[in-house]
Amino acid sequence: MGEIKVSPDYNWFRSTVPLKKIIVDDDDSKVWSLYDAGPRSIRCPLIFLPPVSGTADVFFQQILALTGWGYRVIALQYPVYWDHLEFCDGFRKLLDHLQLDKVHLFGASLGGFLAQKFAEYTHKSPRVQSLILCNAFSDTSIFNQTWTANSFWLMPAFMLKKIVLGNFASGPLDPEMADGIDFMVDRLESLGQSELASRLTLNCQNSYVEPHKIRDIPVTIMDVFDQSALSTEAKEEMYKLYPNARRAHLKTGGNFPYLCRSAEVNLYIQIHLLQFHGTRYAAIDPSMVSAEELEVQKISLHASSEQEEQ
Repeated sequence: MGEIKVSPDYNWFRSTVPLKKIIVDDDDSKVWSLYDAGPRSIRCPLIFLPPVSGTADVFFQQILALTGWGYRVIALQYPVYWDHLEFCDGFRKLLDHLQLDKVHLFGASLGGFLAQKFAEYTHKSPRVQSLILCNAFSDTSIFNQTWTANSFWLMPAFMLKKIVLGNFASGPLDPEMADGIDFMVDRLESLGQSELASRLTLNCQNSYVEPHKIRDIPVTIMDVFDQSALSTEAKEEMYKLYPNARRAHLKTGGNFPYLCRSAEVNLYIQIHLLQFHGTRYAAIDPSMVSAEELEVQKISLHASSEQEEQ
């Protein structure tokens, strides 16, 4: 793919934030890869879960910005899991290994679905303090591929990549969005057959979120108004599922707004986490929260609310 053009910060990120590999299952082929950045004193960090095509480093712009402001953030890459229950059990073990009792989750697309399933899975002994769901969905049947979900494991990698690329935007794009897609194609190329097959299986096997199990969790729904893989019906379903959720709308950003509209995404993340400042569930170092900063964020929140109403 040649040089990654998304940001000059990317190579600096790779050289300064170490990638950790952790095994929590009996099967030692199941390796979680993660970047854990920011103050270790924070016990309720924000964890990023990538889409089908993503690796942990697709959130590098969030990691750099948020840790600079004093947040602790963790970006993950999943091992090969073939069903949602297996994923949730592995993720719970990972949180135990990291000694994290509760966390905030930011999930993009498949990552958003898995974040909801994990909140549902742990509802009797909650591990999820809040959710930010970016271009996420609540029911896998929207992809009309539940009947093929069990055959992805048989397909060669090039076919799987073709399926994923079919959801990427085409046609004229602004330079940031084009660079973001180039970057995601590059990340997609780095994934092996079993990684891709397992993610597509999780994305498409018949499953839906049970909202009554997670209705008390604060939610922000982040989506875009331009072309993305998510249908209008899928978005409407999310709004119905979470009637009290905050909405973070981006006019543009496509499938990967965290790459090509990172400043807006990072602001919405801060606004979401603002409600936990000063509590034991704060994802930020208290010494980094100034009265002026809080005031600026409240003004931003008010402005974004007024925009929504227009």
